[in-house]
Amino acid sequence: MDRAADGRRRRLRKVEEVSAGGLVLDRVGPGARAALIGRLNRRGHLLWSLPKGHVEAGETPPETAVREVAEETGIRGRVLAPLGTIDFWFVIAGRRVHKTVHHYLLLAEGGELSDEDIEVTEVAWVPLEQLSTRLAYDDEKRLIDKVAGLLAETA
Repeated sequence: MDRAADGRRRRLRKVEEVSAGGLVLDRVGPGARAALIGRLNRRGHLLWSLPKGHVEAGETPPETAVREVAEETGIRGRVLAPLGTIDFWFVIAGRRVHKTVHHYLLLAEGGELSDEDIEVTEVAWVPLEQLSTRLAYDDEKRLIDKVAGLLAETA
C-alpha cells in the first residue's frame, strides 16, 4: 500500500499502456519452430516469452508486432493472423498501469536470429510443440493453444 508522508493512503495515478508483439514461426508445417526471447528477472532467472513492445505514435498494433519481433529477435516477419490480446495490471513508480498487449502470428521472411537488443538476454528457435513448457507466462501459453487452428485457417 502506498502512503503519503502523513500516513494517509495515496491515490496512485492510473496509466494505460498498449504494446504489441507476436509468435514468429520459421515455417508453416511439420518441424515448425518459434523464436522466443529470454530476459532475466529480478532474481536472475531467465524467463522465456514472446517478443513485444510499446506501440509508437502513428503505428498500428500489427506494425508494432513486426517491428518488435525484428528488434528483439533479428527476424523479419509478416503477420498471418491475430493471435489474441492479454491485459494485466501492475504498479511501478507511483503509477497503477493497465497494460494491453496485442499478439499476432507471424511467418519469418528473413533476418538472422540475434540477441543484440539490449532488453534481451537470449533468443532461441523452439519447436512449436515445446512452447508450452518453455514459456514463463500462463497467458502466453494460452495464446499458443490457438496456433494450430490459425495455421489450418491460413493454409
